[in-house]
Amino acid sequence: MPNGEPIVYRIMLGARLRRLRESTGITRESAGYQIRASDSKISRMELGRVGFKERDVADLLTLYGVVTDTDRAPILALAREANRPGWWRAFADVVPSWSEPYLGLETAAALIRTYHLHLIPDLLQTEEYARAVIRQTSSRGVLSDEVVDRMVAMRTTRQRLLRSPDAPKLWAVVDEAALSPRIGSTAVLRAQLAYLAELATASNIIIQVLPAAYGGHVSAGGTFTILRFTEPEVPDVVHIEHQSGTVHLDRPEDVDRYEELMNRIGVDSVTPDRTPAYLARLGSRLGV
Repeated sequence: MPNGEPIVYRIMLGARLRRLRESTGITRESAGYQIRASDSKISRMELGRVGFKERDVADLLTLYGVVTDTDRAPILALAREANRPGWWRAFADVVPSWSEPYLGLETAAALIRTYHLHLIPDLLQTEEYARAVIRQTSSRGVLSDEVVDRMVAMRTTRQRLLRSPDAPKLWAVVDEAALSPRIGSTAVLRAQLAYLAELATASNIIIQVLPAAYGGHVSAGGTFTILRFTEPEVPDVVHIEHQSGTVHLDRPEDVDRYEELMNRIGVDSVTPDRTPAYLARLGSRLGV
């Protein structure tokens, strides 16, 4: 079984159950009757949008003619993995529920391509920069030191993804507007720029800066992220985050549109080999 996160396992399991159902000519209504559910519940299961009860999966396998232990075991194991809590559950007190699906997808992605207009990406932030961002952009009012510490700890835990043995490739384009001294102190930003320059030398990380002359107007929708996976059942996903939630797009035409936009942004940006020097020049302009 491949490495992954519960949401990815749900998508994989749903796709397998859909193929089995369609191969036997059984309708969603009949499948739902088998597990005492509606046909819309079967549809959500096959799309990986809900959790799975192992008993329901076992009953569906029987209905679809999958009866031998050899054939059933890997699918039931997938069902158990699909119900495993994600790593972020340890931070349930500070993680909004609407962000959980994205965190699962991000953890399982093989390639993360992202464009950030106003802030440095969470995966590339220093602790002090993250602390300043959290305090200055919180929609929850004034936060206690304890809550801020928890949110920073969650963010640094999330960043371990880039140092894991099976780390994804991260290709980040940061608008120069995000590198201006609007967050935290000058010292915090200077340290953040130095950290970005260091990360830009990692084998699995590419960082580009979109100069101010090109920024802002390039992506009318602002920040977005494209995730790609190794599992064939899991489609590429475009993630767009706003203040009160997120939007996930996985239709091929939507993904293609954002891929094309990302490619255009990359062409207009500083080439990866020049990124450390460009960041150093920005840092030198910050003064004392």
